[in-house]
Amino acid sequence: MDKEDKLSTEPYKGVRDFYPADWAQMNAMFGVVRGVLAARGYEEYQASPLERSELYESKGNEEIVNEQTYTFQDRGERMVTLRPEMTPTLARMVAGKRRELPFPLRWFSIGNRFRYERPQKGRLREFYQADIDLVGLPEGEADIEVMKLATTVLGAFGAASKDYIVRVNYRPLLVGACKAAGLAGEAARQYLRLLDKKAKMPGEEYKAAVAALTKSDPLALIESGDERIKPAKDAVDAIIRNLKERGVDNAVFDPTLARGFDYYTGVVFEIFDTNPENPRALFGGGRYDGLVALFGGEPIPAVGFAFGDVTLMDFLTTHGLVPASDAAPQLYIGTVPTKSDDESTRKISEPLANAARKAAERFSKAGVRTFLNITDRSTGDQIRDALRRGIPYFFAYGADEAATDTVRLKDLATSTEEVIAIEALISKLQK
Repeated sequence: MDKEDKLSTEPYKGVRDFYPADWAQMNAMFGVVRGVLAARGYEEYQASPLERSELYESKGNEEIVNEQTYTFQDRGERMVTLRPEMTPTLARMVAGKRRELPFPLRWFSIGNRFRYERPQKGRLREFYQADIDLVGLPEGEADIEVMKLATTVLGAFGAASKDYIVRVNYRPLLVGACKAAGLAGEAARQYLRLLDKKAKMPGEEYKAAVAALTKSDPLALIESGDERIKPAKDAVDAIIRNLKERGVDNAVFDPTLARGFDYYTGVVFEIFDTNPENPRALFGGGRYDGLVALFGGEPIPAVGFAFGDVTLMDFLTTHGLVPASDAAPQLYIGTVPTKSDDESTRKISEPLANAARKAAERFSKAGVRTFLNITDRSTGDQIRDALRRGIPYFFAYGADEAATDTVRLKDLATSTEEVIAIEALISKLQK
C-alpha cells in the first residue's frame, strides 16, 4: 500500500475512541450513577441502537428527526435509524409487554446515542447517555421523585446546590398561553420550537419570528400573569414549592423552558451549571403521558430525564468532582528468568512459571487486580513495564518466594520495599 493510501488512524468525526484508561473513567462516572439508581429501586434495561425510522417520525423533535438522525435503508429495503434518544424505545418496549409488566416501572438505561450535528464543546455525534424513567404513575408525587432523583445523582458526586440550578416549567401552561394568544395545532408547535431556541437567538430575530405567528407573544402573557392561564401557573408554582420542601432549594420557574420534544405533556425541567465556565444544560426531562399509546391501547403515564456523558463530565471537571478510576491492575507479579550458560538468553523455568501462575491466581481469586509477567524480560525491564502501565505495586516471584510464601514488595510510587507474607499482602490490597 502506498504511503498516501494508508488508512487514517483517526476515528470518524464527532465520535471517540476509548482506550482502557478513558473507558475506566467513563465506567467510574456511570458507576456512581448506577449506584444511586439501584439503591432507589431503579432497574437497568438495554435495547439495540437500531430502530425502525417511523418510531422517531411519529412524535419527537423535528430538528433531530429531519436534520440530525443517522437514517439509512438496510439491505431489506427497510428504513432504519441509529437511536438519537431512548424515550421512544422505552415506550415501544413498555407497550409491547404492558400486560406482563408490574407497574409502576422504575427503569434506567445507559448506552450510546447518535446525532448528526456539528461537533463542539459538550456535543458529539456519538455520546453515551443515561435515561431514567418512572412509568405508570400520574403527575404529582412521581414528578417530584424524578426531579429530586436528578439532584441526588449530582449530590452523589459531591455537587452542592449552589453548583447548579433546576429550571422548571409546565407544558399545559405553555399550551394555555398559546391558546390565549390565538395559536393552536401546528402554529402552537412552531411557537414552542421557537421558544426552545430563544436563548440562542438574537432578541430581534426572536421577536420577528413570533410576530410572524401571532400578535401576542404567549411568553408575555405568562409573564404578565394573565388570568386565563392562572390555574396552570398555580400548578407549576405548587411543583416548585414541593421541590423546595423536599430539599431542592435551587428550583426556579423558567417560563422560557419548552424542551424540544413534542411528546411532553406535563412538567418539563432542566438542570443548568451555574459556573460561568460551563454555562449549559446538564440534565433534562419531563412528563410524557401519551407516548406509549402511540403503539395502541390506553395511555400509560410516564415521567423521566436524561443526561449525556460529555455534559456530565464537563460539569464534574469544572467543579473538581471527577471520580477516581480504579480499573487498572493493582499488582504486577514479575518472574525471575535464569540466564543461559553464555548469558545471551534468559528463560523462566517451567516449575517457577507454574508457581508464579498459581500465586497470581490466589490474588485474582481474592479480587486483587493482578498483572502477571509471562515474558523473558529482565527484572529491571519488568519494573519499568509496571511503571509505564501505572501499576503501583511490584514483586518478583522466584524460588525464595515460592519456598517462604513471602515476597519483597516494591511500592513504585515511593520506591520503598517491605517483606510481607502473601496472605497479608492480599488483605492489604483488598482494602
